[in-house]
Amino acid sequence: MTAIDFETARRNMVEYQIRCCKVLDPVVLDTIEALPRERFVPADVQSLAYMEGKVPLPCGQEMFSPLHEATILQALELQGNERVLEVGAGAGFMTTLIATHAKEVLSFEIHQELADLASNNLDLHGIDNAKIICANAMENGALDDTGQFDAIVLGAALDEIPENFRQHLNPYGKLIAFTGHNPLVTLVCMDSVGGAWRSTTLLDTLLDDMEGLTAKREFVF
Repeated sequence: MTAIDFETARRNMVEYQIRCCKVLDPVVLDTIEALPRERFVPADVQSLAYMEGKVPLPCGQEMFSPLHEATILQALELQGNERVLEVGAGAGFMTTLIATHAKEVLSFEIHQELADLASNNLDLHGIDNAKIICANAMENGALDDTGQFDAIVLGAALDEIPENFRQHLNPYGKLIAFTGHNPLVTLVCMDSVGGAWRSTTLLDTLLDDMEGLTAKREFVF
């Protein structure tokens, strides 16, 4: 595909895959339309970059769909002063979207090849407020020295949300996760209202399960 083809595909993606599915925030739409998604994927699958289906990545992984990315970014409602934790950097596309509107992003990626790819993509796109850590964020103690976050994005399906993620979320922060188990998982946004946690369903979808789980943990939301 030529560059003009990618530009057309990007506009069509925004109009026919994202806007029509109730993602209407103009800042979100402009951000996604401006970021060349094809530059974040291996050269042999660039032609798939704007599909709503699976775009394969190294290590047997895949990108979020464009609708996943847009829905998450809209739900975060970032104002520019937030500290965000992401679990599952992949190729760094979602990381870049978040970093564009947040103060700081810390992203965990369990696969070294993907961590290197994501870091390189961040550098190529001038993102200096995001850091990729190659480690298993689901492992006990992995988050001990990371501090508190205003938002957390868990980038794969989980039957249950580990308790330690809530402990790293600031009051009135947001946690976005894919809950349940395949063939159908639910993207939810969780936040605290008056000290009680509420969960808002964003969409139902299909997504790979979270890697690196070591033991069953208590569901606390």
